[in-house]
Amino acid sequence: MSLPPLVEPAAELTVDEVRRYSRHLIIPDVGMDGQKRLKNAKVLAVGAGGLGSPALMYLAAAGVGTLGIVEFDVVDESNLQRQIIHSQADIGKSKALSAKETVQGINPYVQVNIHEERLDSSNVLELFAQYDLIVDGTDNFATRYLVNDACVLLNKPYVWGSIYRFDGQASVFWSEHGPCYRCLYPEPPPPGMVPSCAEGGVLGVLCASIGSIQVTEAIKVLTGTGEPLVGRLMIYDALEMTYRQVKVRKDPGCAVCGENPTVTELIDYEAFCGVVSDEAQAAAKDSTITPRQLKEWIDSDEKIDIIDVREPNEYEIVSIPGARLIPKNEFLLGNALSDLPQDRRIVLHCKTGVRSAEVLAVLKDAGFSDAVHVGGGVIGWVNQIEPEKPVY
Repeated sequence: MSLPPLVEPAAELTVDEVRRYSRHLIIPDVGMDGQKRLKNAKVLAVGAGGLGSPALMYLAAAGVGTLGIVEFDVVDESNLQRQIIHSQADIGKSKALSAKETVQGINPYVQVNIHEERLDSSNVLELFAQYDLIVDGTDNFATRYLVNDACVLLNKPYVWGSIYRFDGQASVFWSEHGPCYRCLYPEPPPPGMVPSCAEGGVLGVLCASIGSIQVTEAIKVLTGTGEPLVGRLMIYDALEMTYRQVKVRKDPGCAVCGENPTVTELIDYEAFCGVVSDEAQAAAKDSTITPRQLKEWIDSDEKIDIIDVREPNEYEIVSIPGARLIPKNEFLLGNALSDLPQDRRIVLHCKTGVRSAEVLAVLKDAGFSDAVHVGGGVIGWVNQIEPEKPVY
């Protein structure tokens, strides 16, 4: 459906701006009026990572007058495969500052505000209130629900995107005119059910495909051009090179935007999404060892069986000496239990400790009461024991 422009036009464009945006100005559906609206717009990007990188760069190039960046992380070498707003020289630098420098290099007429803090329930409403539109580039469910609920409470539209391996999704959520994210996904998936990009990987260029859709939708909403993806979910399959749409209807029973909402203020989103299940937390409570403790057990020839519960491609990148691979799903299906020794203590590990805690709960329930897992996983092992090995 067509919607009215979100922002009023700026008073004028300078001569330099007319030259810069000339290819927009000669499009009848954008024109001088649309470009002035972009100049007057304030857009906040949540995250300067895979989706935030192309989004920020094209929003700047399009002439959005004020861009905000919420980002607390620093640039890591593993980011550079997809986070094109950063360069080799930026490794170790604040992502927010790195992104700001790139944006200003693209378009010096854009005002860039950086918010170097973790977005949470204590600051989200104040931050979002300063902007007209939110572009969500987050990669975890807790922040996605936080962004959605804050936008509903403030009656602000936001453009959402999601990526994983070769698949991407995008939509525009605006509770005044259509559904919100909770209408599509009322509840988060069970902890550990959906791997993150850090666990499952993502094709780098997929970020550009979905990020460019997000910017296109942002421009349409800001200028009142075309029909935004309100009430529609765009699904992209890069392997098949197909796009398809799914209609999303407003849910009258939605907890936050429905007729009788039960979520009328921000909640504890980490608890709501259960980053680690209650069972895994209970299992790991007194059964977590450090990488250094594992090294001591290895050196003293303790009777242990070290099991890596990651995926084969992760195991190929880096592994703990002596560890054998049994992917997490084999435990969840029950296929791996019969292969476990009874005369050795089971030591589980994954990348950071989340997946191994979930498997530990399965083993405890199956009677392996002395099983443990390595807090910090293979990343902790590399950082503390073998820093010459690669991390990912």
